Amino acid sequence: MMSWGTQYRITLVGSSHGPLVGVEVDGVPAGTRVDLADIQRALDRRSPVGRRLATRRHEEDRLVVETGLADGRATGSTVRAFVRNEDVRREPYDRMRDTPRPGHADYPARVRYGPEADLSGGGIFSGRMTVGLVIAGAIAQQILEPLGVDVVAFTRSVGDQRSDAPDDAPLDQIRSDSAANEVGAPDAAAAVRMEGAIAAARRDGDSLGGVVEVRATGVPVGVGEPFFDSLESAVAHLAFAVPAVKAIEFGAGFEAARMRGSQHNDPFVWDGDRVRTTTNHAGGILGGLATGMPLVFRVAVKPTSSIARPQRTVNLVTRTAETLVVTGRHDPCIVPRAVVVLESVAAIALADLALRGGFLP
Repeated sequence: MMSWGTQYRITLVGSSHGPLVGVEVDGVPAGTRVDLADIQRALDRRSPVGRRLATRRHEEDRLVVETGLADGRATGSTVRAFVRNEDVRREPYDRMRDTPRPGHADYPARVRYGPEADLSGGGIFSGRMTVGLVIAGAIAQQILEPLGVDVVAFTRSVGDQRSDAPDDAPLDQIRSDSAANEVGAPDAAAAVRMEGAIAAARRDGDSLGGVVEVRATGVPVGVGEPFFDSLESAVAHLAFAVPAVKAIEFGAGFEAARMRGSQHNDPFVWDGDRVRTTTNHAGGILGGLATGMPLVFRVAVKPTSSIARPQRTVNLVTRTAETLVVTGRHDPCIVPRAVVVLESVAAIALADLALRGGFLP
């Protein structure tokens, strides 16, 4: 199923090596100002073009909006937007059609959809599909602007190299510091170490994973739904739709399992005429609802599955063992390009829940 959402509903379209990739968005309130330049900037952050440590696939990702906008505002109908795939090379994937790549969806997808399924470049399972999430996320952030919601993501770690930002760091500062380097880390010294680690993995024909942290401020108290559509549930559902995401935690996350209640509970205090907490171990969510504190979550991204080292696999036709060396153009670490994707995921979830809860018209 390629659709998600209730009030703000997105449907991904296209495939990695098809004519295009993009999204159809339903639920953008009529009259909403949509700045196409903002969407293009988000796409540029995801693009490999100009990155020394990314795939050599050269896609400019120029935004095309086919329906749903007029004179810079939403018409209330479906917004269909996409980018064209212009640098497609099917040959390496044709050679691997019968030998599933370790770490990829090739084998279960072949069983599910049959040998004729187009899995070139990963098909609909490719990270290329996140173009649609970035477009929808950029629109969602503009929908959220009247509420004062701001969302930023950054690279928390690559391999064993870590970066961080103070809990009270302004999001604009995190944004500008992260934009100053290729890996999207707010700590300049850590960014240099991360870049070195990625370059070393590439030289070894290998890859690295890491962690992306997302923070959102200005989320109105009460955004979210209890139980199955909790704020955590919505964010996690979308986060796990991003290829290579393997884990998620909110606030203190897994560290909470080693804390006592007296340590983990966030005390309430008055701050002028508003209530806040002195700590934010809950990550801005209680009972599935936003508390008004910053929404904070972290996502673990696995190492890129396509590596230039020999790997064991099987031939699905001859039923024999084989050794596979993946060819083609691949990122040695997808964490830096996943930053804007996870930022988009948060915005999409918040827009849908804010519309559902009546926080937006």
